[in-house]
Amino acid sequence: MILLENIKGQKLTGNALKNYRRKKKILSLLYQNDTLSATFLSKQIGVSLPTAISLLKELGNSKLVEVRGSGESKGGRRPTLFGLKRDSIFVISCELGRFRGKIGVYNTHNELVAPVTIVQTSIDDDNLVDKLYAESRQILTDNFIDYSSVFAVGIAMPGLIDSKQGVNYTIKKEEYRNIAERLSSKFDKIVYVNNDARMEAYGEFIFGEAKGYKNAMIINWNWGVGLGMVLNGNLYNGGSGFAGELSHIKFVEDGDLCICGKRGCLETEISAYVLINRAREAVENNRISQLTEKFKNHTEDITVRDIISAAKLGDELSISLLNNVGQALGKALSDTIQLLNPDVIVLGGLVSEANQYVLNPIQQSINQYCLEQISGNTKIVISNNWRHSGLLGITAKLFQKLFSDMNK
Repeated sequence: MILLENIKGQKLTGNALKNYRRKKKILSLLYQNDTLSATFLSKQIGVSLPTAISLLKELGNSKLVEVRGSGESKGGRRPTLFGLKRDSIFVISCELGRFRGKIGVYNTHNELVAPVTIVQTSIDDDNLVDKLYAESRQILTDNFIDYSSVFAVGIAMPGLIDSKQGVNYTIKKEEYRNIAERLSSKFDKIVYVNNDARMEAYGEFIFGEAKGYKNAMIINWNWGVGLGMVLNGNLYNGGSGFAGELSHIKFVEDGDLCICGKRGCLETEISAYVLINRAREAVENNRISQLTEKFKNHTEDITVRDIISAAKLGDELSISLLNNVGQALGKALSDTIQLLNPDVIVLGGLVSEANQYVLNPIQQSINQYCLEQISGNTKIVISNNWRHSGLLGITAKLFQKLFSDMNK
């Protein structure tokens, strides 16, 4: 299958190496553009048309590329169009939250081949890799996909992550921090690891609400507050790979203790935890609210969705709670807007589902704290697909890594 001579470590030289690189480039171009003609491909990879046709034939014999009909004629014979086969190459994409993970298996058209599977695990679960492997193998078995057709595995996860080394420095046990090495050892596939907020940002940039913008900020507003940034059309990781830790900027002097060990972090003011805890406290204090009527004797059952639902029904307490966290996030975003001047800010995550109940106060704070000349052209939108954007971001990175033009 997919150019195994290189993946398995065999050294290629001369024409064999040239053709290998050309095939990788063809696969990459077809992944990016869906369907292309042999003429277009020949120009892109710098070979004659007969050579391009020969390479496409070899890829077709390997069941990687297929004919997709004919394109429009520009005066002569209609060109034959080629595309990647849907059932020949797969990747396994995983995304972790605080308490559980998601696994999706994708084909070369970025399509899920089965429903996303939920796994009860976390970054500090000693059995994390074993659980991901077992669930992934089960998905493949249930959908009649041979393991040899999977060529890459990726994971988006919370924490301070060096994506080049595949190390998550937030994992408590030092011996478990080298997540890329652990995945590679277990799966025996190409591996990619990055921060969850950055992969959500990349998914939005390639497929979602940030598509078409060169400068974008994507907020992952859940149990923490992650920030992924696209600057000048490129995903920004930072010098050490730790860019985007919006959760842990200092926001309140002598504030509540954060999970990072410091006090007054933004996360302690606006996270889903905080929103729920404030609602519980209000109910326990008999505040007049639909939440009090519904959850008076079991406040532990209150969820973010309950607060949002009550707000949409006009509940004053719920609207106030959402307004407060929205204003706080808007104030925090004002600093980054004035520093980075983004074209668009995309909100995703549980709290973002409040829509106008957080959008309006966010915009009010930005109006208050930002120069209008800077913030006036920044669009703020809610993601329509935030639950899958992290998985799609990892998927895109995996295929890019898999199909990258080998220059080493």
